[in-house]
Amino acid sequence: MRKSLVFKSWVVLLVIFLVVACSKTYPPKPRGYFRITLPKKEYITIDTLLPYRFDHPVYSKIVPHKGYNEPYWINLKFPQFKAQVHFSYKSIDQNLYQLLEDNRELVFKHTVKADAIKEHLFESPEKKVYGILYEIKGNTASPIQFFVTDSSKHFLRGSLYFDVIPNKDSIAPVLNFLKEDITHLVETISWQTSPDF
Repeated sequence: MRKSLVFKSWVVLLVIFLVVACSKTYPPKPRGYFRITLPKKEYITIDTLLPYRFDHPVYSKIVPHKGYNEPYWINLKFPQFKAQVHFSYKSIDQNLYQLLEDNRELVFKHTVKADAIKEHLFESPEKKVYGILYEIKGNTASPIQFFVTDSSKHFLRGSLYFDVIPNKDSIAPVLNFLKEDITHLVETISWQTSPDF
């Protein structure tokens, strides 16, 4: 009789425990990402034999672009963020319209994955620098692209790429941080006056 009473007590306690324990539902927790330490903003002017100049962050490094036999193409690498900006330079020789069309096609190839494309105009008549910075929203391979030109001799194009699978949520803090650097870079572009260019 006593064993039966103990067994019934345990069954009642187990039922009470299950009823109380399962009465509250919990929403799923959002996925978390690692905290990223962002460096202090500080810039230096590029000092190379190129037809263009700009200020770039001290936490970036300039390396020659490999794979194309183009003398003035470079990459601006951000090793800490696994990102780089590809620069391609072309001399204008009655082909400005074609260069602008090629640039437009390269930007709008991202419409398949892009949520939106914002354009920011840049004008600096005293330096003869005119251009557009494209902010491509969504999970795209290149979230920021730009071009600048003096419309008679120089045409410079840049594209930001991350060395990771595009995920707008995980790269958002770094993308916003680098967007400020790229905007500063575009605003400080000037043309070299050497006769070789």
